[in-house]
Amino acid sequence: MAIQTVDNLRGPAGHLEAILNTGSPEALYAAVVAHPHPPSGGTMHTKAVYHAAKAFSHFGLPVLRFNFRSAGLSEGAHDEGRGEVEDVRAALDWLDRTYGLPILFAGFSFGSNVGLRACCGDARVQGLVGLGLPVHAHNRDYNYSFLPNCRAPKLFISGDHDNFSPRGILESVLASAPEPKRIVWIEGANHFFEGIPGSPASKLGDMNAAMRSWLVDTFGL
Repeated sequence: MAIQTVDNLRGPAGHLEAILNTGSPEALYAAVVAHPHPPSGGTMHTKAVYHAAKAFSHFGLPVLRFNFRSAGLSEGAHDEGRGEVEDVRAALDWLDRTYGLPILFAGFSFGSNVGLRACCGDARVQGLVGLGLPVHAHNRDYNYSFLPNCRAPKLFISGDHDNFSPRGILESVLASAPEPKRIVWIEGANHFFEGIPGSPASKLGDMNAAMRSWLVDTFGL
């Protein structure tokens, strides 16, 4: 498997910077991973995004990571999540044209909300992963009224000390998501899957392991 720059991914706002883990020729799925809030420093190189991509690559899947409009070398201006939904759809279209395989999606934080909005109801997307799904962050409220329409298999992974998604509040949000779904709480993890003072070690490995377990159980990878 090689990592290569993608030069021909374009969204409605222009060129989107992207990289591809090429995967195995025998891959049964292709995957796309979306990053956290760009004005807060989120990019396709954010640690949780990288580790999510590694979980897919573990099974030889081609994995596309891209920068939303305004992030890195991507063109356009940040659009508070509206235009970014179209950026995800542009990534789905690129994967579909390039591989013609069923698609699995994972997003972290802002990227999970935006990506789920783009992917829910899209027949090409057969599995959805929401990492650190935010409810309220830095004066931004995130809406999940679309979740009842997400009928593909779903995995939600959050730290049990995520200040952007208190457990009780997020559990009430996720109750509206239809089965099949799996909810995993990572003990001693904050929003970024970093450790907390009482358990300081990184929890990114736990997040990665939870993704890989779900991929095996749900898709037989």
